[in-house]
Amino acid sequence: MNTVSEQQARLALFSVIEGGQIYWSNQIREFGSQDVYGRLLDETYDPVKFRKLTDRLKAVDLGLLEEQIEKSGAQFITPESANWPPSLNDLNAAPIGLVVKGDLSILSERSLAIVGTRNPTPYGVRIAGDFAAGFVDREWNIVSGGAYGIDSAAHKGALIAEGRTIAVLATGIDVAYPAGNVRLFAEIAENGALVSEVMPGAHAIPVRFLNRNRIIAALSQATLVVEAAFRSGSLRTARDAAELMRPVMAIPGPINAPTSEGCHRLIGERAAEIVTSVTDAIELISAL
Repeated sequence: MNTVSEQQARLALFSVIEGGQIYWSNQIREFGSQDVYGRLLDETYDPVKFRKLTDRLKAVDLGLLEEQIEKSGAQFITPESANWPPSLNDLNAAPIGLVVKGDLSILSERSLAIVGTRNPTPYGVRIAGDFAAGFVDREWNIVSGGAYGIDSAAHKGALIAEGRTIAVLATGIDVAYPAGNVRLFAEIAENGALVSEVMPGAHAIPVRFLNRNRIIAALSQATLVVEAAFRSGSLRTARDAAELMRPVMAIPGPINAPTSEGCHRLIGERAAEIVTSVTDAIELISAL
Protein backbone atom coordinates (compact mmCIF):
# COMPACT_ATOMS: atom_id res chain seq x y z
CA MET A 1 0.00 0.00 0.00
CA ASN A 2 1.29 3.47 -0.82
CA THR A 3 2.19 5.49 2.23
CA VAL A 4 -0.03 8.55 2.56
CA SER A 5 0.22 11.43 5.01
CA GLU A 6 -2.39 12.05 7.72
CA GLN A 7 -3.71 14.97 5.63
CA GLN A 8 -3.98 12.84 2.48
CA ALA A 9 -5.67 9.99 4.36
CA ARG A 10 -8.20 12.47 5.74
CA LEU A 11 -8.83 13.91 2.28
CA ALA A 12 -9.41 10.41 0.84
CA LEU A 13 -11.82 9.52 3.67
CA PHE A 14 -13.53 12.93 3.43
CA SER A 15 -14.22 12.32 -0.27
CA VAL A 16 -16.01 8.99 0.30
CA ILE A 17 -17.66 9.29 3.75
CA GLU A 18 -20.76 11.49 4.08
CA GLY A 19 -20.38 13.99 6.95
CA GLY A 20 -22.14 13.69 10.29
CA GLN A 21 -21.48 9.97 10.88
CA ILE A 22 -20.59 9.44 14.54
CA TYR A 23 -19.11 5.98 13.91
CA TRP A 24 -16.47 7.18 11.44
CA SER A 25 -15.77 10.38 13.37
CA ASN A 26 -15.05 8.26 16.46
CA GLN A 27 -12.92 5.77 14.54
CA ILE A 28 -10.78 8.58 13.10
CA ARG A 29 -10.60 10.38 16.45
CA GLU A 30 -9.49 7.20 18.21
CA PHE A 31 -7.12 5.59 15.69
CA GLY A 32 -6.14 8.43 13.32
CA SER A 33 -7.07 8.77 9.67
CA GLN A 34 -4.02 6.87 8.33
CA ASP A 35 -4.98 3.81 10.36
CA VAL A 36 -8.67 3.95 9.36
CA TYR A 37 -7.68 4.50 5.72
CA GLY A 38 -5.33 1.50 5.78
CA ARG A 39 -7.84 -0.78 7.51
CA LEU A 40 -10.57 0.10 5.00
CA LEU A 41 -8.25 -0.64 2.09
CA ASP A 42 -7.13 -3.91 3.72
CA GLU A 43 -10.80 -4.78 4.29
CA THR A 44 -10.22 -5.18 8.04
CA TYR A 45 -13.62 -3.55 8.59
CA ASP A 46 -16.63 -5.73 7.72
CA PRO A 47 -16.03 -6.23 3.96
CA VAL A 48 -19.71 -6.94 3.26
CA LYS A 49 -21.17 -4.04 5.25
CA PHE A 50 -18.61 -1.54 3.95
CA ARG A 51 -18.17 -2.94 0.41
CA LYS A 52 -19.36 0.23 -1.39
CA LEU A 53 -17.23 2.47 0.83
CA THR A 54 -14.12 0.32 0.34
CA ASP A 55 -14.62 0.23 -3.44
CA ARG A 56 -15.00 4.02 -3.56
CA LEU A 57 -11.88 4.50 -1.44
CA LYS A 58 -9.83 2.16 -3.66
CA ALA A 59 -10.84 4.26 -6.68
CA VAL A 60 -9.75 7.56 -5.09
CA ASP A 61 -7.15 9.59 -6.98
CA LEU A 62 -5.58 11.87 -4.35
CA GLY A 63 -3.90 14.10 -6.95
CA LEU A 64 -7.26 14.67 -8.62
CA LEU A 65 -8.93 15.54 -5.28
CA GLU A 66 -6.20 18.06 -4.44
CA GLU A 67 -6.49 19.57 -7.92
CA GLN A 68 -10.30 19.91 -7.60
CA ILE A 69 -9.96 21.85 -4.35
CA GLU A 70 -7.17 24.05 -5.71
CA LYS A 71 -9.13 24.79 -8.90
CA SER A 72 -12.12 25.95 -6.86
CA GLY A 73 -9.88 28.49 -5.08
CA ALA A 74 -10.34 26.74 -1.74
CA GLN A 75 -8.24 24.94 0.86
CA PHE A 76 -8.77 21.65 2.67
CA ILE A 77 -8.33 21.92 6.43
CA THR A 78 -8.42 19.21 9.11
CA PRO A 79 -8.28 19.10 12.93
CA GLU A 80 -4.49 18.92 12.54
CA SER A 81 -4.41 22.25 10.65
CA ALA A 82 -3.22 25.36 12.52
CA ASN A 83 -6.35 27.26 11.44
CA TRP A 84 -8.89 24.54 12.36
CA PRO A 85 -11.67 26.08 14.51
CA PRO A 86 -11.41 24.17 17.84
CA SER A 87 -15.15 24.72 18.51
CA LEU A 88 -15.90 22.03 15.89
CA ASN A 89 -14.23 19.40 18.07
CA ASP A 90 -17.17 19.73 20.51
CA LEU A 91 -19.42 17.94 18.00
CA ASN A 92 -20.22 14.24 18.50
CA ALA A 93 -19.65 13.80 14.77
CA ALA A 94 -16.77 16.21 14.20
CA PRO A 95 -16.07 16.82 10.49
CA ILE A 96 -13.30 14.72 8.91
CA GLY A 97 -12.22 17.96 7.26
CA LEU A 98 -13.62 21.09 5.64
CA VAL A 99 -13.20 22.78 2.27
CA VAL A 100 -12.91 26.52 2.88
CA LYS A 101 -12.77 29.43 0.44
CA GLY A 102 -11.86 32.82 1.89
CA ASP A 103 -10.16 33.96 5.08
CA LEU A 104 -9.48 30.92 7.30
CA SER A 105 -8.84 33.06 10.40
CA ILE A 106 -12.53 34.05 10.55
CA LEU A 107 -13.50 30.48 11.51
CA SER A 108 -12.04 30.88 14.99
CA GLU A 109 -13.38 34.40 15.64
CA ARG A 110 -16.44 35.34 17.70
CA SER A 111 -19.58 34.60 15.70
CA LEU A 112 -23.37 34.60 15.97
CA ALA A 113 -25.45 32.16 13.89
CA ILE A 114 -28.63 33.68 12.45
CA VAL A 115 -31.02 31.12 10.94
CA GLY A 116 -34.63 30.91 9.82
CA THR A 117 -37.15 30.14 7.11
CA ARG A 118 -36.53 30.33 3.36
CA ASN A 119 -39.94 32.05 3.04
CA PRO A 120 -39.79 34.93 5.49
CA THR A 121 -42.11 37.89 5.95
CA PRO A 122 -40.75 41.42 5.37
CA TYR A 123 -40.61 41.67 9.20
CA GLY A 124 -38.30 38.62 9.39
CA VAL A 125 -36.02 39.92 6.62
CA ARG A 126 -35.70 43.29 8.36
CA ILE A 127 -35.04 41.77 11.80
CA ALA A 128 -32.39 39.35 10.44
CA GLY A 129 -30.59 42.21 8.68
CA ASP A 130 -30.83 44.53 11.70
CA PHE A 131 -29.50 41.93 14.15
CA ALA A 132 -26.66 40.99 11.77
CA ALA A 133 -25.66 44.65 11.43
CA GLY A 134 -25.99 45.23 15.19
CA PHE A 135 -23.69 42.33 16.01
CA VAL A 136 -21.21 43.33 13.30
CA ASP A 137 -21.06 46.82 14.87
CA ARG A 138 -20.01 45.08 18.11
CA GLU A 139 -17.27 43.19 16.25
CA TRP A 140 -19.01 39.85 15.88
CA ASN A 141 -19.10 37.83 12.66
CA ILE A 142 -22.33 36.31 11.31
CA VAL A 143 -22.70 32.63 10.39
CA SER A 144 -25.58 31.25 8.32
CA GLY A 145 -26.40 28.70 5.64
CA GLY A 146 -26.42 30.71 2.42
CA ALA A 147 -30.05 29.82 1.61
CA TYR A 148 -32.76 32.20 0.40
CA GLY A 149 -34.79 34.00 3.06
CA ILE A 150 -33.48 34.64 6.56
CA ASP A 151 -29.99 33.24 5.77
CA SER A 152 -29.50 35.65 2.86
CA ALA A 153 -30.90 38.57 4.89
CA ALA A 154 -28.39 37.83 7.68
CA HIS A 155 -25.42 37.59 5.30
CA LYS A 156 -26.47 40.80 3.52
CA GLY A 157 -27.04 42.63 6.80
CA ALA A 158 -23.48 41.80 7.85
CA LEU A 159 -22.00 42.87 4.50
CA ILE A 160 -23.97 46.15 4.35
CA ALA A 161 -22.62 46.98 7.83
CA GLU A 162 -19.12 46.29 6.43
CA GLY A 163 -18.75 43.18 8.55
CA ARG A 164 -17.64 39.64 7.89
CA THR A 165 -19.80 36.60 7.44
CA ILE A 166 -19.48 32.83 6.96
CA ALA A 167 -21.79 30.76 4.74
CA VAL A 168 -21.84 27.02 5.51
CA LEU A 169 -23.00 25.34 2.32
CA ALA A 170 -24.79 22.02 1.78
CA THR A 171 -23.05 21.62 -1.61
CA GLY A 172 -19.54 21.74 -2.99
CA ILE A 173 -17.85 25.11 -2.62
CA ASP A 174 -18.11 25.73 -6.38
CA VAL A 175 -21.77 24.77 -6.78
CA ALA A 176 -24.03 27.82 -6.92
CA TYR A 177 -26.93 26.69 -4.76
CA PRO A 178 -29.24 28.49 -4.66
CA ALA A 179 -28.32 29.86 -8.09
CA GLY A 180 -29.58 33.36 -7.29
CA ASN A 181 -26.96 33.75 -4.54
CA VAL A 182 -23.87 33.49 -6.79
CA ARG A 183 -23.01 37.16 -6.34
CA LEU A 184 -23.69 37.02 -2.61
CA PHE A 185 -21.31 34.04 -2.23
CA ALA A 186 -18.59 35.92 -4.13
CA GLU A 187 -19.01 38.90 -1.76
CA ILE A 188 -18.93 36.64 1.31
CA ALA A 189 -15.68 34.95 0.16
CA GLU A 190 -13.95 38.33 -0.33
CA ASN A 191 -13.31 38.93 3.36
CA GLY A 192 -15.32 36.19 5.06
CA ALA A 193 -15.52 32.50 4.16
CA LEU A 194 -17.52 29.84 2.36
CA VAL A 195 -17.39 26.47 4.14
CA SER A 196 -18.35 23.02 2.85
CA GLU A 197 -18.17 19.48 4.25
CA VAL A 198 -18.27 17.91 0.77
CA MET A 199 -15.93 17.91 -2.22
CA PRO A 200 -16.22 20.60 -4.92
CA GLY A 201 -18.85 19.61 -7.47
CA ALA A 202 -21.03 17.78 -4.90
CA HIS A 203 -24.73 18.62 -5.20
CA ALA A 204 -27.32 19.18 -2.50
CA ILE A 205 -29.11 16.18 -0.99
CA PRO A 206 -31.41 16.42 2.06
CA VAL A 207 -28.96 14.91 4.57
CA ARG A 208 -26.35 17.55 3.71
CA PHE A 209 -28.62 20.35 4.93
CA LEU A 210 -29.01 18.63 8.30
CA ASN A 211 -25.27 18.00 8.46
CA ARG A 212 -24.36 21.59 7.70
CA ASN A 213 -26.75 22.81 10.43
CA ARG A 214 -24.56 21.24 13.14
CA ILE A 215 -21.51 23.04 11.69
CA ILE A 216 -23.35 26.38 11.74
CA ALA A 217 -24.18 25.76 15.43
CA ALA A 218 -20.64 24.66 16.33
CA LEU A 219 -18.86 27.57 14.61
CA SER A 220 -20.95 30.07 16.60
CA GLN A 221 -20.93 31.21 20.22
CA ALA A 222 -24.73 31.55 20.09
CA THR A 223 -27.63 30.96 17.69
CA LEU A 224 -30.54 33.29 16.90
CA VAL A 225 -33.69 31.93 15.21
CA VAL A 226 -35.57 34.77 13.48
CA GLU A 227 -38.56 33.12 11.76
CA ALA A 228 -39.16 29.38 11.49
CA ALA A 229 -42.11 27.13 10.77
CA PHE A 230 -43.29 24.59 13.37
CA ARG A 231 -41.12 21.92 11.70
CA SER A 232 -37.99 23.46 10.30
CA GLY A 233 -34.28 22.89 9.70
CA SER A 234 -33.64 26.03 11.74
CA LEU A 235 -35.03 24.27 14.81
CA ARG A 236 -32.53 21.49 14.18
CA THR A 237 -29.72 24.09 14.21
CA ALA A 238 -31.12 25.47 17.48
CA ARG A 239 -31.18 22.00 19.03
CA ASP A 240 -27.63 21.31 17.79
CA ALA A 241 -26.53 24.55 19.51
CA ALA A 242 -28.33 23.59 22.73
CA GLU A 243 -26.61 20.18 22.72
CA LEU A 244 -23.29 22.05 22.56
CA MET A 245 -24.42 24.14 25.55
CA ARG A 246 -24.40 27.30 23.43
CA PRO A 247 -27.07 29.97 24.00
CA VAL A 248 -30.13 29.79 21.75
CA MET A 249 -32.33 32.86 21.23
CA ALA A 250 -35.56 33.34 19.30
CA ILE A 251 -37.39 36.39 17.96
CA PRO A 252 -41.14 36.47 18.76
CA GLY A 253 -43.62 37.26 16.00
CA PRO A 254 -47.41 37.66 15.74
CA ILE A 255 -49.14 34.79 17.57
CA ASN A 256 -51.05 33.80 14.41
CA ALA A 257 -48.05 33.88 12.02
CA PRO A 258 -47.06 30.42 10.71
CA THR A 259 -43.54 31.79 10.09
CA SER A 260 -43.12 32.39 13.83
CA GLU A 261 -44.57 29.09 15.08
CA GLY A 262 -41.12 27.52 15.36
CA CYS A 263 -39.75 30.45 17.38
CA HIS A 264 -42.75 30.38 19.72
CA ARG A 265 -42.34 26.63 20.11
CA LEU A 266 -38.67 27.05 21.14
CA ILE A 267 -39.59 29.82 23.59
CA GLY A 268 -42.54 27.81 24.98
CA GLU A 269 -40.36 24.73 25.50
CA ARG A 270 -37.71 26.87 27.22
CA ALA A 271 -35.35 25.73 24.46
CA ALA A 272 -34.63 29.36 23.52
CA GLU A 273 -34.55 32.71 25.27
CA ILE A 274 -36.83 35.41 23.89
CA VAL A 275 -34.93 38.47 22.60
CA THR A 276 -36.33 41.68 21.17
CA SER A 277 -33.21 43.78 20.61
CA VAL A 278 -29.50 43.45 19.87
CA THR A 279 -28.75 44.82 23.37
CA ASP A 280 -30.98 42.09 24.86
CA ALA A 281 -29.11 39.42 22.91
CA ILE A 282 -25.64 40.72 23.81
CA GLU A 283 -26.59 40.90 27.51
CA LEU A 284 -27.98 37.39 27.44
CA ILE A 285 -24.85 35.93 25.83
CA SER A 286 -22.56 37.88 28.18
CA ALA A 287 -24.46 36.64 31.23
CA LEU A 288 -23.87 32.97 30.36
